Amino acid sequence: MATKTERSVSEFNNDLKLKGFNVFQIEQDENAVRTYSRKDFYKICLTTGKSKIHYADRSFEHEGTVLFFGNPHIPYSWETISRTYTGYTCLFSEEFLKFSERSDSIFQSPLFKLGGTPVLAINEQQREFLNSIFRKMLEEQETDYSYKDDLIRNYIHLIIHEALKMEPSENYDQHKNAASRLASVFLELLERQFPIESSDNPLTLRAPQDYANSLSVHVNYLNRSVKEVTGKPTSVHIAERIVSEAKALLQHTNWNISEIAYALGFEYPTYFNNFFKKVTGTTPKAVRL
Repeated sequence: MATKTERSVSEFNNDLKLKGFNVFQIEQDENAVRTYSRKDFYKICLTTGKSKIHYADRSFEHEGTVLFFGNPHIPYSWETISRTYTGYTCLFSEEFLKFSERSDSIFQSPLFKLGGTPVLAINEQQREFLNSIFRKMLEEQETDYSYKDDLIRNYIHLIIHEALKMEPSENYDQHKNAASRLASVFLELLERQFPIESSDNPLTLRAPQDYANSLSVHVNYLNRSVKEVTGKPTSVHIAERIVSEAKALLQHTNWNISEIAYALGFEYPTYFNNFFKKVTGTTPKAVRL
């Protein structure tokens, strides 16, 4: 029997596409490893139970209540250990929160960065207060109040600022192989950029530096880690994935080559043609034929 945790994912995603926000209560869960791969929303979870969270090159195991901040640009997984698992989750897109003038500093806070502190151990007093905020968001989500989006944004900011005042948990274990974990994070982030569904939303992460910036690491460290683990430079992985997507667009869409070039982040079709030929030895036009 499906729990509220397992309700239709498409239902939540549809809400996010319509409003950019959703909040729901977790009533129970069973042993599972959940990997969150959506690339368009941030996540705040307040949960009570025993769990292990794998985030970038660190893992956190805790029994009790934790407050977790998920960044859509940083892959992570959540391993539920206990049978009894309760709490709340809210999801919001960057666009939803950016209606607020205060949002830029929030996205740059340690809560949402690769090397930051996305997991906080919560005591009973803090849990009761945060529970009340999530309940208010749940209630407000169902009202017809004209300014409920603004009110919900204020609740999100309140949770974030309460978290920023707390001491981060020190119960982290460094991943046994930090290079392996970072390479895995990079490869998953790379894959999240695809498929390209519209030429109106071109690819934005095209160079190793773009990925390093997104992951808040130095580009040399990223390159060393990826090369050490995979045997191939970061730039080669990116080029190969762009070419793979280009072939799919050439073969399965009616977009012209200029549209495909733009969708893949090339300013001019000539740049795309030269790149494609350098990597594949042939031209985009030949692949389309």
